[in-house]
Amino acid sequence: MKIAVTGKGGVGKTTFSALLAKAYHDSGYTVLAVDADPDANLAATLRFPDSEPITPISHMVKLIGERTGVQPGAYGSIFKLNPTVDDLPEKLWVEHNGIRLMVMGGVNKGGGGCVCPESVFLRTLIQHLILHRMEVIVIDMEAGIEHLGRATAQAVDAFIILVEPGRRSIETARRIRFLAEGIGIPRTYVVGNRIRNAEEEEFIREHLPDFDILGFLAYNEKVIEADQRKYCLWEHCKDVYAAVKIIKERIR
Repeated sequence: MKIAVTGKGGVGKTTFSALLAKAYHDSGYTVLAVDADPDANLAATLRFPDSEPITPISHMVKLIGERTGVQPGAYGSIFKLNPTVDDLPEKLWVEHNGIRLMVMGGVNKGGGGCVCPESVFLRTLIQHLILHRMEVIVIDMEAGIEHLGRATAQAVDAFIILVEPGRRSIETARRIRFLAEGIGIPRTYVVGNRIRNAEEEEFIREHLPDFDILGFLAYNEKVIEADQRKYCLWEHCKDVYAAVKIIKERIR
């Protein structure tokens, strides 16, 4: 399975991505979690040790220069659009409690988009992971399709948009699906998050009637407590984790 998770900023997609990765791992799969959000928090959410700082791949200037032929920041230069990356995952991931993790990092954009060594390198690496790796891949993305291109879109098994019961979140979900359809992503799903009552669940159903909804996660203050006190989500928030495992079984 290759799964991309996105949604409006602050909607809880990193928490969901971490729990989904854990659910697949506990089901016996080899899991590679990919943090493709510039505001990288997946390592902390998966409780990787603070003693092992992770350098985002976009900051690996020497590596990107070697593979693309141009040092990052050298705009206007000619560089490779298809750098070799197939040997890199095992060298770049870190592993904790059986879950592998790669942190992509962000790219400083000047203007409306970036065709630069960093962005090309990251996109090529994501493409390799989706098309050629055999692990379950769970990608925690920003609110968009930044790291996905047409070459990888149809290989994504599930594009999951996390939604809160609010109009801004609903609007973001519609915009993301529009962008996803534009590059040929065939399966787009919704997961409702931080649901307090039946009325909020119905709000999402009413405003996204044409979306395939995988399920709903109840609001739980233990999720906040786990983040503040650095508890393992799956141990401290067992009800939420149980709900994510049910959602996992609905992904096809």
